[in-house]
Amino acid sequence: MRPVSRHASGLALLLAAISATSNIDAAERLYEQHCAACHGTDRLGGSGPALVPGNFERLDREAAMDVIRDGRPATQMPAFGGKLSAAEVESLADYIFEPPPAPPEWTLADMQHSHSVPTQTLADAPVYAADPLNLFLIVEKGDHHITILDGDRLEPIHRFATHRALHGGPKFSPDGRFTYLASRDGWISKYDLYGLEVVAEIRAGINTRNLAVSGDGRYVLVGNYLPHQLVMLDAGDLAPLAVIPVTGKGDRSSRVSAVYDAPARSSFVVALKDMAEIWEIPYGDDREPVYPGLVHDYRYAEGIADDTRFPVRRIRLDHYLDDLCFSPDYRHVIGTARDTEGAQVINLDVGRRIAGIDLPGLPHLASCITWQYKDRTVMATPDFKAGMVSVIDVETWQVIRRIETAGPGFFMRSHEATPYAWVDVFFGPDNDRMHIIDKNSLEIVRTLVPTPGATSAHVEFDRHGRYALVSVWENEGAVVIYDAHTLEEIKRLPMRRPSGKYNVYNRISGSTGTSH
Repeated sequence: MRPVSRHASGLALLLAAISATSNIDAAERLYEQHCAACHGTDRLGGSGPALVPGNFERLDREAAMDVIRDGRPATQMPAFGGKLSAAEVESLADYIFEPPPAPPEWTLADMQHSHSVPTQTLADAPVYAADPLNLFLIVEKGDHHITILDGDRLEPIHRFATHRALHGGPKFSPDGRFTYLASRDGWISKYDLYGLEVVAEIRAGINTRNLAVSGDGRYVLVGNYLPHQLVMLDAGDLAPLAVIPVTGKGDRSSRVSAVYDAPARSSFVVALKDMAEIWEIPYGDDREPVYPGLVHDYRYAEGIADDTRFPVRRIRLDHYLDDLCFSPDYRHVIGTARDTEGAQVINLDVGRRIAGIDLPGLPHLASCITWQYKDRTVMATPDFKAGMVSVIDVETWQVIRRIETAGPGFFMRSHEATPYAWVDVFFGPDNDRMHIIDKNSLEIVRTLVPTPGATSAHVEFDRHGRYALVSVWENEGAVVIYDAHTLEEIKRLPMRRPSGKYNVYNRISGSTGTSH
């Protein structure tokens, strides 16, 4: 065999390097064409999550190729299998698993530099003639705006631009005067619903999941996908109080699935995406919940000042949690994960799993609601994968009814003043339908089609339960308003891909017909 010359060997290495560079350039062009609009030109996230190795610890390269090719249920991720060849899918997967030149981080100094308080003087009273507690905030994803709607006259009061890709729904101060908004790219805004203006802003992360406002109105907790950290803010001016790394043993860290307020416990509850734990963070003045006879795993998150030191209670679980909801008394967390069957019931008092719930498919627990059925309290949830609503007894944790629907659903809503629960059919060919379920018989009694051929979703009621508002989830969409008793359409308001609608009173009063 002829020996390979040094010249030939060097040429082969050069050609391999050129080929690798060419492949990277081609993958980068594919990314810019198909992915950058949602995931950011720098791969650090936008309306979709950041696509860097530290942001998908539970997703390996093969699974990433499946997602690129087939899309992902219960997300906005489309399937590219019909547009990209197998080689292009593989090239994109290789590209997103390539670490960025420097590890993405967002420091306290970055937050402080982004912090602004544009409004120093607040209005003494609402600048409009409407019940400030019966306002709706309607998120229009089509052009990144919010419309504020008078819930009595059913007329828009104001419309304002938001940061791109709001996520997790607006949250409210306990008195309903202020709303707090989180965007996918980490911007947190505090908006005055009296003066109709932004009063404070800060960028709390690179890719943010959602925020929660404490029941006493003092704190805002922000959960991030990237970096892997929680950020505690002062609810008054959004100044950062504590940065809490989401870390476990060794160098293990996790994205945050979601943060929630548990007002009855004076604590935040945090679901983690990459560690089988939930965290409880007390925010009361003593910040030391006492559970006699029990030993809990605590650590302290050091704050920026001496009075911003928060205990973090870690509760170990059997599985990760992607989604959760609370029992009506906030003693139990019901959680599920995308890659596991069924749901876990975790008793927060004792800090452990106490039951499982037989829930096939992928229940959307963040949309679950409760009501009184006969002599018991039940919880109901739609399902991302299966065409059904599961009704669960919250005393026994048994499923007492599975209501078959026309397809997988996203949102479910009701109100104390109505005998009906409304659930959409968000996924699949029948996504223009809206089912009406009788809460006494647990049967579908009517199916509405607000706009044939257009996706209908996300019902919200006014504070009195007189009207039900439905989104026609299209770029040239609408909010369709129904009489909640007769189920007849009253009017429709054209809007740009309206998604969630949030009634101030229902949210701050803890209405059992909506999620919190």
